[in-house]
Amino acid sequence: QLQLVESGGGLVQPGGSLRLSCAYSGFTSYAIGWFRQAPGKEREGVSCIINGGRTYYADSVKGRFTISRDNAKNTVYLQMSSLTPEDAAVYYCAVSTYYSCGLDQKRYDNWGQGTQVTVSS
Repeated sequence: QLQLVESGGGLVQPGGSLRLSCAYSGFTSYAIGWFRQAPGKEREGVSCIINGGRTYYADSVKGRFTISRDNAKNTVYLQMSSLTPEDAAVYYCAVSTYYSCGLDQKRYDNWGQGTQVTVSS
């Protein structure tokens, strides 16, 4: 089973940007997704990317977040911009059991530990 390690979280002011990284321990051709969980809320899907690069975004982040994948580095990135306090959460990456994208958490069986994103002035 792959090991996934997220990094890049931190404190950012509203309107600011952050880039999250998800490094995984070996090659996979399955889709990889980003999810987030805010305090008191259920975990929700944010974005996913297939091995060939096609991407999918939740409506709440479309136009503000960009997911990318570097198979040579076994790393998936989530570039986040125009951040608002509503984006504050623990962000997780996960490997799907499917080659295609989807934000249903049941499609994912391998999760990282998460990285905290705080948006505050």
